[in-house]
Amino acid sequence: MAETLALIDYGAGNLHSVANALKAAGAVNIDITADAGRVARADRIVLPGVGAFGACASALRAVPGMVEALEQRVRRDSVPFLGVCVGMQLMADAGEEAGTHAGLGWIRGTVRLLDPADPMAKVPHMGWNDVVPVTPHPLIEAGEAYFLHSYAFEGENVIATTDHAGPVTAAIGRDTMLGVQFHPEKSQRYGLELLTRFLGWRP
Repeated sequence: MAETLALIDYGAGNLHSVANALKAAGAVNIDITADAGRVARADRIVLPGVGAFGACASALRAVPGMVEALEQRVRRDSVPFLGVCVGMQLMADAGEEAGTHAGLGWIRGTVRLLDPADPMAKVPHMGWNDVVPVTPHPLIEAGEAYFLHSYAFEGENVIATTDHAGPVTAAIGRDTMLGVQFHPEKSQRYGLELLTRFLGWRP
């Protein structure tokens, strides 16, 4: 029986683009779901996210039992997890967009407004940029990916950075958890290869 990949629907992600990219990468049993019970039985979990940190955090917590299901499946059962864009940011302790909002607290750090050293560097950081590994990780390779964000993670377990008039976190991870600030579903070959590695990951 094929593994089940839960793609979490909490009203804050470009679900169909992510689902299509996962299919192109080889996923055969994608469950787009807002049902915590189904997430609690999934073999792999992807948490997308676009928009403001606080709104996404509130939307995720508004789904009955979802945070508890994630805690059980990811933190205690150690199934592979991928957070994308704001889905990655939610792994942090907190985000500072429009006030301070609690994240999931899985990786110690805070999501803060980008503050490029060069005033000519625009915010949001938008477009193609290099992903530079800073510590070895089986899923993250050097390459070029598509970014679109105004806030970035600052904290522990950074495994790759990019440059936007200074270093900016591109990926974080520990144990069976990976988060990427860029959009794999918009990153063409680089993104599809990352998703393929995620689908075969046996941490």
